[in-house]
Amino acid sequence: MAYRAPVSEITFLLENVLNGARLGETSRFAEASLETAGAILEEAAKLAEGVIAPLNRIGDEQGATFENGVVRCSPGFREGYQALATGGWVGMNGPEAYGGMGMPMALTVAVNEIMSSACLALALNPLMTQGQIEAFEHHASDTLKDIYLEKLVSGQWTGTMNLTEPQAGSDVGALSTKAVDNGDGSYAITGQKIFISWGDHDVAENIIHLVLARLPGAAVGTRGISLFVVPKFIPDDAGKPGAANALHAVSLEHKMGLHGSPTAVMAFEGATGWMVGEENGGMAAMFTMMNNARLGVGIQGLSQAEAAYQLALEYAHERQQGHTPLDGERAIIGHADVRRNLMTMKALTQISRAICLDTALSLDLARANKDSTQAARAAFLTPIAKAFGTDIGCQVAELGVQVHGGMGYIEETGAAQYYRDVRVTAIYEGTNGIQAMDMVGRKLKDGGKAARSLLGEIRATAAKDGPHPRLDAAVDHLEAATDWMLKADLNDRFAGAAPYLRAFALALGGHYLLRAAQADSARMPLAAFHIRQLMIQVAPFCEAACEGAAPLYADPLMV
Repeated sequence: MAYRAPVSEITFLLENVLNGARLGETSRFAEASLETAGAILEEAAKLAEGVIAPLNRIGDEQGATFENGVVRCSPGFREGYQALATGGWVGMNGPEAYGGMGMPMALTVAVNEIMSSACLALALNPLMTQGQIEAFEHHASDTLKDIYLEKLVSGQWTGTMNLTEPQAGSDVGALSTKAVDNGDGSYAITGQKIFISWGDHDVAENIIHLVLARLPGAAVGTRGISLFVVPKFIPDDAGKPGAANALHAVSLEHKMGLHGSPTAVMAFEGATGWMVGEENGGMAAMFTMMNNARLGVGIQGLSQAEAAYQLALEYAHERQQGHTPLDGERAIIGHADVRRNLMTMKALTQISRAICLDTALSLDLARANKDSTQAARAAFLTPIAKAFGTDIGCQVAELGVQVHGGMGYIEETGAAQYYRDVRVTAIYEGTNGIQAMDMVGRKLKDGGKAARSLLGEIRATAAKDGPHPRLDAAVDHLEAATDWMLKADLNDRFAGAAPYLRAFALALGGHYLLRAAQADSARMPLAAFHIRQLMIQVAPFCEAACEGAAPLYADPLMV
């Protein structure tokens, strides 16, 4: 199958569902008109379809290798990455003062979806760099910005994020990597990090690591963590890669998927680094990068859903088997169950795209207008974008295998690769359980204001050409579940966090798909399918969300 970027779907969504024209009305993004966005997406599509997509299968079959301490990437990955970098795609929303385009996040994530659908293993690299650029913007000194930002924005250098350690996992506060003051403004960083995406490679001239470490005598837990920039090659006075730093890849992980993306175990052995942000302020600085990455990972899940749907739809049109109710149609697209699977895939994919783009638009409007309401809206949507985007990436890819039948289990069709590649997205940048806990914990600290505001938007959509009693009922269930969450103790909230997040996403899906149908009546069948067959899960999910934690601790066989 030849991947085709869904440019018309993205532009329809921005124009008719999400009111993306608001961006062009701000002084910060005055040049980001819908017409400009469409032109940029068309150019991205050409690169993705013609250059990046052919690398996807190559990366899976000939993954990155580690020999004699040297990482070598899949054939064609260096050229593919250089095409991304020289085209300016890495620094799309980077600061213009350092060579970036200054484009809105909404347009950046739309391009990232296209590139990730084409080849997720390669597109992981720019995502890490984009998050690092944002962390530098907000937290680094001017000196560090001048050394690193231009090279990161241009893609000449790439960035990584080093949090996880073997003994710590998601408990970042348990990290043991140490930082000792060298007395000259630099620090000696010693420790080991695991699961570092693109931690070492041969596609760019330098790799810039952001590393969490603890100073001597620092407080235990996350309060005692600082952030350091640790380059693979220390920049010389001319800003070029100089002496090799005291760090190296120990090995590459042997993974279920994403074979073309080198995921490294990294050892820092007194490596020279410089502090980013305040002493013991590492988590605040890193969360800037992580929040960027969480939305980006939601986009990764979406990207594999889109690619898996395209592949399954094409196969369903080609594969002939049995007789179908459609006159003269012997392809399996005519079978009711196949159509149910395909409509489920299509609906979930479109909903995920809407959630991710809506989150990005809120981030842009918050930044452009210094709008705290939009910032709170984006904060509430971010865990939904990450968790739902990656959950449906897994679900849609699995359904894609099912549509292919036995051939889906055979590697040659390509269906299995999407499932293998996307599975990790539900785990990294905070597992989806952690995202849900964040949603019912931190994100409800405003007394449910942001949640209720979104529910009000959904109800307004239902009333526009209504009544739409099923959508109204979904809002009723979520309002009741939100009230319950606000009264429950924290562990009871956590027990119901995942179903609460899923219910919210499905209700938002009814809102987005109905808005799309209100703009184009040809889209009503998909909206009706979701509202009548998928969104009905909101009620039982809300019921499960309010069960509390006691049932989870009642099974004596789990003690």
